[in-house]
Amino acid sequence: MGAEEEKKKVEEEVEVEITKGRNDKRHYKRIILPNSLQVLLIIDPDTDKCAASMNVGVGSFSDPSDLPGLAHFLEHMLFYKSEKYPIEDSYSKYITEHGGSTNAFTASEQTNYYFDVNTDGFEEALDRFAQFFTKPLMPPEATSREIKAVDSENQKNLLSDGWRMHQLHKHISAEDHPYHKFSTGNLDTLDVKPKAKGLDTRNELVKFYEENYSANLMRLVVYTNESLDKIQNLVEEKFQDIRNTNRSCFHPLGKPCKSEHLQILVRTVPIKQGHKLRIVWPVTPEIHHYKEGPCRYLGHLIGHEGEGSLYCVLKTFGWATGLSAGESDWSLEFSFFKVSIDLTDAGHEHMQDIIGLLFKYIELLQKSGVCNWIFEELSAVCETKFHYQDKTPPIGYVVNIASNMQEYPPKDWLTGSSLPSKFSPSVIQMVLDQFSPNNVRIFWESKKFEGHTDHVEPWYGTQYSIEKITDSVIQGWVLSAPGENLHLPAPNIFIPTDLSLKIVQEKVKFPVLLSRSSCSALWYKPDTLFSIPKAYVKIDFHCPYAGNSPEAQVLTHIFTELLMDYLNEYAYYAQVAGLYYHIDHSDGFQVTLLGYNDKLRILLETIVEKIATFRVKTDRFSVIKEMITKEYQNLKYQQPYQQAMYYCSLILQDQTRPWMERLEVLPLLEAEDLDKFVPVLLSRTFFECYIAGNIESYEAESMVRHIEDVLFKCPKPLCQPLFPSQHLTNRVVKLDSGMNYFYPSEGLNSDDENSCLVHYIQVGRDDFKLNVKLQLFALVAKQPAFHQLRSVEQLGYITVLMQRNDCGIGGLQFIIQSTVKGPGSIEQRVEAFLKMFETKLREMTNDEFKSNVNALIDMKLEKHKNLKEESTFFWREINNGTLRFDRRDFEVEALRQLSLQELIDFFDEYVKVGAPQKRTLSVGVYGKLHSSEYKAEAPQPHLTEIDNIFGFRRSQSLYPSFKGLSGQMKL
Repeated sequence: MGAEEEKKKVEEEVEVEITKGRNDKRHYKRIILPNSLQVLLIIDPDTDKCAASMNVGVGSFSDPSDLPGLAHFLEHMLFYKSEKYPIEDSYSKYITEHGGSTNAFTASEQTNYYFDVNTDGFEEALDRFAQFFTKPLMPPEATSREIKAVDSENQKNLLSDGWRMHQLHKHISAEDHPYHKFSTGNLDTLDVKPKAKGLDTRNELVKFYEENYSANLMRLVVYTNESLDKIQNLVEEKFQDIRNTNRSCFHPLGKPCKSEHLQILVRTVPIKQGHKLRIVWPVTPEIHHYKEGPCRYLGHLIGHEGEGSLYCVLKTFGWATGLSAGESDWSLEFSFFKVSIDLTDAGHEHMQDIIGLLFKYIELLQKSGVCNWIFEELSAVCETKFHYQDKTPPIGYVVNIASNMQEYPPKDWLTGSSLPSKFSPSVIQMVLDQFSPNNVRIFWESKKFEGHTDHVEPWYGTQYSIEKITDSVIQGWVLSAPGENLHLPAPNIFIPTDLSLKIVQEKVKFPVLLSRSSCSALWYKPDTLFSIPKAYVKIDFHCPYAGNSPEAQVLTHIFTELLMDYLNEYAYYAQVAGLYYHIDHSDGFQVTLLGYNDKLRILLETIVEKIATFRVKTDRFSVIKEMITKEYQNLKYQQPYQQAMYYCSLILQDQTRPWMERLEVLPLLEAEDLDKFVPVLLSRTFFECYIAGNIESYEAESMVRHIEDVLFKCPKPLCQPLFPSQHLTNRVVKLDSGMNYFYPSEGLNSDDENSCLVHYIQVGRDDFKLNVKLQLFALVAKQPAFHQLRSVEQLGYITVLMQRNDCGIGGLQFIIQSTVKGPGSIEQRVEAFLKMFETKLREMTNDEFKSNVNALIDMKLEKHKNLKEESTFFWREINNGTLRFDRRDFEVEALRQLSLQELIDFFDEYVKVGAPQKRTLSVGVYGKLHSSEYKAEAPQPHLTEIDNIFGFRRSQSLYPSFKGLSGQMKL
């Protein structure tokens, strides 16, 4: 097709109507600029945030062979500065100061850049954003610094099983195919080796940008509250200068897996405890048949968890604790269908039976033929989901659509492949036929393979071995696998039929306390914002006996896992139909339901019934105990920054216990211990409910009455109300004024080279005026801290300054993970930053101050996007006991009255280095590279070392609790 014909075809498509959800009130318009940049404008008059995403059809597959990671490095470098805005990092500073955020990611065939910002800052933000695709500056000095950030990002991933296994899949593929490549980049690939070859990385970077970043490969989404004419003019003006070199999209030819990469069994050693099987087939990419949805249909069946499913049978044998199935790692030219199974120890010993059962299930699908009713049901579920989808924050919305614009025709930009609508047995059958033994790759992970492997993957050091497996071997496994009753799922009773909206009599803005008894408290909030037939239910069972001892905590954990285990075959249908539930544990246990309200009551009553009739099944107890044991054992493989934050919480939050104690008592616990414990756990309880959404008040009250009737008011009640002395509190340690505490700890994983410092500054108890000073300071200091400590000093990829809230006690925390400096040195760099920032704060003009105040006010006035977001906000107030549902209004008022001097006074009292009232706690986790410092480092004179967390906690005073008053009687 000639250039003119191509242009004409594109122009004809401009007028195509874009399919949107029935409830979607936004306006969409597609435009094409003269430079061939395709743009989608989204007009949402109700939005509080504007956003944009630029998706460039170039990714790591386009990396030069001698510079792995160059596309990813360009993604890091592009936002440094531009000819029009030459001050380094001024873009990020502008975005942050206008209440927004910015980020980017590199995939195989695309790179996505995106931001959001308060509405009043959008025009300039968009101009700054456009300059990176027009005339970016990638200064040489920044290039050498930012290579360290890419290296630090890679260091963070080296001991992550997800990254390691993904690279291993790629490694065992054709070396001449870009799928084989290492895409992240590190110091070696971007600095050391290029220098040795006489390559200048910066020159290569500029060359890569100029050769690949062409307007015709870009897709832009702009989300705004402006009028259509205004935003169209803005976009045309700001983006028309992007060069169009008519570059064609790079799609690798050929398949990543040749015959030698198929029919293989790969044994590999993970970092974490546990065994996994991943069964992978190269298949026809679903993108070519997304209306027929072959992978979605087959993933739905193979990944099903109802009775008769593969997972249900594996569970019955005690061989698996999780299973998922679906397409992954796809592009236009190739794709993989992956089945992942989490194995128990017994399952690990029965690998051949499990593979045999999987192929038996595939045989069942072959024999049953492609079922119209299953496809119709799946299609109906997908359609309801699309038309009643929750509104999400604009930043995520634009990223998804910009990615879709590279792959789908314009009418399907919003739907992508989420609406399978064409029943085509032949297309589904074609993909099903590819699930054959002669096309399979099996990856089997277990620590038990340690010392029995003979290969090492070069980028992450993963140990593995490969053996060939023939059709006949797999056929043998199929024949010897147990002849279990595998069958297709039943019709789904949870598909909602009543999607009508309840009439809300009173437009209440905040939750109200509908009822309170000695057993329960019910908070209720009807939906007045979202007009979607969904509800949110949270039931928090306060059980004082749950936290009495490490044993009690573990048994409560096992109890919640067993409840979900018993419910799974039944409740899985609800989840497929868009009604989700979860049971969690903390000071008792919590039941959460979220989704279509139509059948929610049925699921809730089933959960309550399971609690009331709970009996321990010994075989399931053993499986869950094994699963939880591995979960606790794997906590030592958390990132050092996660370990440091955990220690910080352990020091600050009264009554918390370390997971090491739970791991110690776990092996001693048996099924009979749980049998004895559950009646004790439930014997005294008080449950607090929050019910919101498309539910009327009488329905909410009826739900609570039902729970009371089943648990408290039956002839032999399981539960009694709490005594007044038993109501739970959540108290936080009050650090002494003028004290700087330091808690050092060696990293739990001796192979991890990363160290981390969490530097926490405690401010005080929930108070509107104090809160807004803390929030405003965090907003003003966030970007300068990132710029200085990450961009300039390159301490590490994870460098964050953020607020912290422990049960209503506010503070600030710096979180920095690093391989280049140990915690002691990072502590000094944080203090040096605060001294430097003090000067900046004192030089701040009144206009700058007002601009930041207005940005924070806009952020506070931002409306909740969906029911889950709103419910999470209100539930936090209930759970903390603060109950300030009108918090935003009061904090906005406090902000409007705040002066610059008051912010400086706040800094001088709480944050400034050496401030007499300042209270700090630094937690240092020492990685492998800094373990000698841990052993040798003498405490710095101004730091008071904590050598025993619990001794320290007992010696400190506590803030009063906000919680524990609900439902109490006066003594």
